[in-house]
Amino acid sequence: MGETARAARGRSPGFTARRVSLQPRPAGLLEGRVANEQATIHEATTKNTHATVAALLSAEPSCRRVLDIPCGEGAFVSRLRATGYEVQAVDVQPLLKVAGVPFTRADMNAPLPFADDGFDAVACIDGIEHLERPFDFVRECRRILRPGGVLLLSTPNISALRSRWRWLLTGFHNKGKTPLDETAPNPWHHIGLVSFPEIRYLLHSNGFRITAIAANRVKAVSWLYTPLWPLAWLVTGLVFRRWEKDQAMRLRSAEVRRQLYSLPVALGETLIVKAACEKS
Repeated sequence: MGETARAARGRSPGFTARRVSLQPRPAGLLEGRVANEQATIHEATTKNTHATVAALLSAEPSCRRVLDIPCGEGAFVSRLRATGYEVQAVDVQPLLKVAGVPFTRADMNAPLPFADDGFDAVACIDGIEHLERPFDFVRECRRILRPGGVLLLSTPNISALRSRWRWLLTGFHNKGKTPLDETAPNPWHHIGLVSFPEIRYLLHSNGFRITAIAANRVKAVSWLYTPLWPLAWLVTGLVFRRWEKDQAMRLRSAEVRRQLYSLPVALGETLIVKAACEKS
């Protein structure tokens, strides 16, 4: 269970301080050789996730040295290399199919074998929900990022209204519809699905600050749940108000509520978060 999902399966903004956007404009990264290369590589994530993460990264022109963890077969590695990024690939198994890219075998639950302040950005696409120790992983990301570097996380969006409704009726979220097979644990089990408020706490309590929230897409079926939106917004506000103790808590709760009911979080399929590394 210390391995990542992509190892076993062959791969392995929303809200900003000023705006809400569902899906940043893709950076046009699949052309020529990289398109042919990616045709043979399994992109084991949801539609548009790689394009959205790449667009968020492209908004950081000073970020050129990128760690892709878990990299899997290298679909995202290939996408980044096509635009001149210096990429370090990491996974728990040697699955990388992209030639000429440095690869390190490492477990995301353990200390990462890299020096402090060595990367401008870390991309963790659909990895954190498989970890036994996500807090340790985030702390390691902070250690290896330079001050002002960015962490990009994607994960199944269990805070979406559709997933919350399924959980209310069945006790299971949309991306984990049935019980896990406890007789045969494996790395691709979603053992740690995390909601947006939990992701925010995970990041903000460990030296990061969220700067952008996005989603890969809104599926047509998700719009059917929009009648729940105003009711959920109202109830959340009433509950927050009941337990807010001071002005600082009220301001923080108001921000969390706005983020939680932004379009990417309320309706998006895969949640994508960009966070800045705050250290001197």
